[in-house]
Amino acid sequence: MSTPSAFAQKTIVVGISGGIAAYKACELVSRLTKAGADVHVVMTASAVRFVTPLTLQTLSNHPVITEMFDKPAHWNVAHVSLAEAADAFLLAPATANLIAKMRTGIADDFLTTTLLATEAPIVLAPAMNVHMYGHPTVQENLAVLRQRGVQIVEPGEGFLACGTSGKGRLAEPDVIIDKLARVLQAKQDLAGKQILITAGGTREAVDPVRFLGNRSSGKMGYALAAVAARRGAKVTLVSTVSLPVPAGVQIVPVETALEMRDAVLSRFNDVDVVIKAAAVADYRPVAPQAQKIKKHDEHLTIELVKNPDILKELGERKRGQLLVGFAAETHEVERFAQEKLQKKNADLLIANDVAQPGVGFGTETNQVTILDRNGGREDLPLMSKTEVAEAICTRIAQFLRN
Repeated sequence: MSTPSAFAQKTIVVGISGGIAAYKACELVSRLTKAGADVHVVMTASAVRFVTPLTLQTLSNHPVITEMFDKPAHWNVAHVSLAEAADAFLLAPATANLIAKMRTGIADDFLTTTLLATEAPIVLAPAMNVHMYGHPTVQENLAVLRQRGVQIVEPGEGFLACGTSGKGRLAEPDVIIDKLARVLQAKQDLAGKQILITAGGTREAVDPVRFLGNRSSGKMGYALAAVAARRGAKVTLVSTVSLPVPAGVQIVPVETALEMRDAVLSRFNDVDVVIKAAAVADYRPVAPQAQKIKKHDEHLTIELVKNPDILKELGERKRGQLLVGFAAETHEVERFAQEKLQKKNADLLIANDVAQPGVGFGTETNQVTILDRNGGREDLPLMSKTEVAEAICTRIAQFLRN
């Protein structure tokens, strides 16, 4: 359980959206204030139908913001100043409507506008009807927010105000406060470090319609970017895929291996760490056709040329940078990974067997072995890609300290 010291002198913005569970936010605000936090409450128009702003004002010792164009207590752009002042945002309860707005970037009231303007960590506690919570749209929206680094407190199960029973009730205050405390106390062991990460599979044009590629989804690279940024790093993500960009991460879109090489090498001298999580095509067509190739014969021959080995080139050029590579294999995983670690002059090598269920391309989970240049080895069990990213970032932080 969290201790009051986690909240002492912290500025917490509590966002309350319109659901019956809004009354429970009163206890959250009261407990955070008693723990020493400077609590500011923002309510949506629907939320004020369930609990009065006066109640929250009394508990927080601050005026409650309910309208975008309320007269500010101080002369500033209110949603920007509050967004910058916050150490964390707590959204409790978070309705399906608020979750959808956050996912799509709608900013039509004070709360959603402030959420777009902040770089503070966000803890979101959903509360809604069991069928609404289980709806594919809501689950997809939550998955996108997770990828962006939003911390989700899963709702509890039980009897709901709508008369049904199931998963959808706001998590207990102890659970929410503990989650918020852990977010505030999160490691900042990569603070001040410049980290460049590559993600996704490259696409090598055959003609204007077709390309040579691979099954990489980019999810592992994006998870690494989100975790590294959350732990204080300044992150640049060179990506071939369109996934939700984690908060605080600079995105550099590319498509081919040559474009990725140029993007990485041009930034290499300015970074402390490179994580090559992308699946780069080994070969590309020698002469991509300017027009779509039409079907004529039973066979089609395409001449390929080898792409540059970006990881190997970085290993030859590095001058103190930490170099992390990935090895996605289908057999003899450890042998090939050890060979790659040495040949590419990498410092860490993340190996996985993508032939195994739930591992590698396109999945939400991964199971990897972390090898280091000094002979160290760490075998991780099957876990979410975010958890794998946390473990990798921990090893990177250890290496940087040494």
